[in-house]
Amino acid sequence: MKLICLTFLLSLSVMVNAQNNFKATQIKFERVEKAYNEKWEDLKKFVKAGGYGDDFSMVINAYKTEGKLEIWLKGKTDKKFSLFRTYDFCAHSGTIGPKVIEGDGQTPEGFYYINVFNPMSSFHLSLGVNYPNNVDLARTGKDRKPGGDIYIHGNCVTVGCIPLTDEKIKEVYILGVEARNSGQEKIPVNIYPFKMTDGNMKKYLAQFPAQGSFWKILQVGYLAFEKNKVSPKIDEVKGKYVVK
Repeated sequence: MKLICLTFLLSLSVMVNAQNNFKATQIKFERVEKAYNEKWEDLKKFVKAGGYGDDFSMVINAYKTEGKLEIWLKGKTDKKFSLFRTYDFCAHSGTIGPKVIEGDGQTPEGFYYINVFNPMSSFHLSLGVNYPNNVDLARTGKDRKPGGDIYIHGNCVTVGCIPLTDEKIKEVYILGVEARNSGQEKIPVNIYPFKMTDGNMKKYLAQFPAQGSFWKILQVGYLAFEKNKVSPKIDEVKGKYVVK
């Protein structure tokens, strides 16, 4: 029993160190260190005022038509997420509707997560999104390339990404680092064509009827989060999202 307990404690220590080492590794990069020096003291005050504590989880919701990126946080003991900050896109690319092929200039739509923290980005700082996922690949088909390299980044230029100003990406980036360092392996990034209310669905489906079946699935995820403020479980089954 003592051996089992010791093994568990050692494993837990390794996990904690790995998490803490993520921030320590990131902050060695000049741009991340500068972002922390400039932004974290004030951000931390708002994080604590919001009751999120030192360890929090994060969800990013982005709306293409409105050009808004929302940061939702949840403290370790909280049951629900609450809205922390909203940032404006500083440029746009393409139209509403999902990204289909490489070079179409479209920003993806769907349920993703952050899979890259790039502290040496050509666009100041950037957070990579795991496009293309299985749903995107099914849409693109075998004979076409889906493209890739989709980021939330600075520098205010875009061909399919979500651009913020350099000052704003500093905040989003270090909030992501803090969430990752607290143990959140996958930070959801939900990219919607618009705020998916029934009124907006009716309005935009009249203009883009071909997107009906896809957008209706996205709306299920949107409404679930709006109602419960908890990230719904999203599966990718046979090229389609299944929201649970």
